[in-house]
Amino acid sequence: MIGRIYNTSSRFIGRLFSRFLEREAADFEPWVAQDFDALCQTIRVGDVLLVEGRARVSSVIKYLTQSTWSHAALCVADMSGPGSSADDCQLVEVTLEEGCHSAALSKYARHNTRLCRPSGLSEAERQAVAEFMRARIGLQYDLRNVFDLARYLLPRPPVPIRFRRRMLALGSGDPTRAICSSLIAKAFQSVRYPILPEIRLSRAMGASRHARREVWHIRHHSLYAPRDFDLSPYFDIVKPALEGGFDHRRINWAPGGKESAA
Repeated sequence: MIGRIYNTSSRFIGRLFSRFLEREAADFEPWVAQDFDALCQTIRVGDVLLVEGRARVSSVIKYLTQSTWSHAALCVADMSGPGSSADDCQLVEVTLEEGCHSAALSKYARHNTRLCRPSGLSEAERQAVAEFMRARIGLQYDLRNVFDLARYLLPRPPVPIRFRRRMLALGSGDPTRAICSSLIAKAFQSVRYPILPEIRLSRAMGASRHARREVWHIRHHSLYAPRDFDLSPYFDIVKPALEGGFDHRRINWAPGGKESAA
């Protein structure tokens, strides 16, 4: 009886925590005007979309990982089929409040984003990565683990640099239930596709002992952060505005050197 009351109250407090942490800032503005149509036409199944989140939890993740990107989602449906439209572009992502779920690409139309594309994957492998994510829709974060959520309440937790990434999984028995990029990393591992370099490459490049330890830790504990897809030598950075052909001569420059949209 006592255990049931504890679980119920913990879930209730956990739901309150998760709603508070996932609440987005109303005054957020992207750095540049996002060309959402170009993004829809460019994104492909298997691409990873990195997002600069607006939620409270995003500021903590950006601080702990020392990166602009606080969230990652995987494209599982695109506009490559005949008669497809922007509404067909679908992602699978993991959030604290909703767990693993599908979302329309339009959700991030007004966010700062970066598109990362795995190089050399066959169409079948891309589909396999997408199916791995689809099969995990419904996976929920255990909201009874209130301590696991409480670590995100401080925007800048006083944690030494060498322990910051590891704090992402502090108190969590299964990091993939809390960290979006960790589940995506496992999806790529399912087709034996690398994300971070081998440790021996770090040694050969003269990386510091701390950097080598960090790479080892990430590879063996699946504790990936969104920025790892950005830093990975095996993912291309795709810029939608350039994919359809960019002509700087079409830009209308305002007098005095100020820019204006074409």
